[in-house]
Amino acid sequence: MPTFQAFYVTENADKTFSNQIIERSTDDLPAGEVLIRVKYSSLNYKDALSSIGNRGVTRNFPHTPGIDAAGIIEESSSDEFSVGEQVVVTGFDLGMNTAGGFGQYIRVPARWVVKLPRGLRLKESMIFGTAGLTAALCIDKLLQNELTSDKGKVIVTGATGGVGTMTVMILAKLGFHVVGVTGKPEGEVFLLNLGAKEVISREAVNDQSGKPMLKGIYAGCVDTVGGNMLATILKSMQYNGVVSICGLVQSPELPTSVFPFILRGVSMFGIDSSECDLEWRKKMWKNLAKKWKPKGIQNIIKIVTLKGLSKEIKKILKGGQVGRVVVRL
Repeated sequence: MPTFQAFYVTENADKTFSNQIIERSTDDLPAGEVLIRVKYSSLNYKDALSSIGNRGVTRNFPHTPGIDAAGIIEESSSDEFSVGEQVVVTGFDLGMNTAGGFGQYIRVPARWVVKLPRGLRLKESMIFGTAGLTAALCIDKLLQNELTSDKGKVIVTGATGGVGTMTVMILAKLGFHVVGVTGKPEGEVFLLNLGAKEVISREAVNDQSGKPMLKGIYAGCVDTVGGNMLATILKSMQYNGVVSICGLVQSPELPTSVFPFILRGVSMFGIDSSECDLEWRKKMWKNLAKKWKPKGIQNIIKIVTLKGLSKEIKKILKGGQVGRVVVRL
């Protein structure tokens, strides 16, 4: 069986974690109906956590992270897929407790695999990756609940991160007035270039007044942050405002009341791209390949090899990543 290179995280005797690039055999990979030769992956915050031994992401080490992978089928025992087909795998257990996309091969269950839709190249699919899929699911939920561009502003928190970047670009493509929130000095120019109409600081959405309600400003929101920022935005939603939430980088706590929901009819939806319905997942990938595909997505990426991953992992853990990091295998 083929040997291949993989980014390998190991636990040391002193309970610290280190990584190296090693040679592995496809015989070492877990069971699954589909063997995929990985061409591209991408770096997500969850990958960085796995790389430093976070047990909430990965229980057992040594391990190869990478929750995203795009490549070509090498072997298949599934009637759904044929050798040579281009495919995408994101989420499920990939890169968490199943050897992930930071290796040149993965073996996974067929139900995790989506055929690459027309209009999308393998590299482009990893510019989107889990971040783009999550953004698409968040936006689709807003649209399902009758949010339209004429109803008002849509605010996006964590706007320079992976999900935030993709959300800003897609919403701008769809004609929405996007307000991006960032704490990065370089974030304003970056977000305006993506299509945001306004950029505000984190402090502007960190209400400490204790008031149960604030002036209604936003018709929609995609929140990747949680905590008091989300609570502030909920108090600042217009009547019948719609909020999609998908992250908790500030806090999993939500210090709010029921007032936004019962006095202004605000709706809030949690989004999980890891285990979401397969048909919804396929629909979103088709949208990303066609009508939702922003122009200029090639301009927001940095491409690295396995050798460059360690540096980028340190950067994303410090909150310094802007845009998307694509890993070329």
